[in-house]
Amino acid sequence: VELSCIIKSTVTPDPRIEWKKIRDGETSYVFFDNKMQGDFVTRAEILSRTSLVIKNTTRMDTATYRCEVAAPADTKTIDEINIQLTVQ
Repeated sequence: VELSCIIKSTVTPDPRIEWKKIRDGETSYVFFDNKMQGDFVTRAEILSRTSLVIKNTTRMDTATYRCEVAAPADTKTIDEINIQLTVQ
């Protein structure tokens, strides 16, 4: 599964990108501090700086995934998008 977080424009040379998983009211890091976290370490990767690819998805991956981008030098310094993933 590939979840895309597209950055349209930024003047910040290296914006901070984080992915979080929200399930049953609990939020956990998927990608933080430029590395995968938890059980995603062995089965997920970042493509093109922003897209999250999860391999061998199961129903336990069903959740809302939030991509957060922080670009301190931009007019809009932070933005986010939520993507609902349902694995059947």
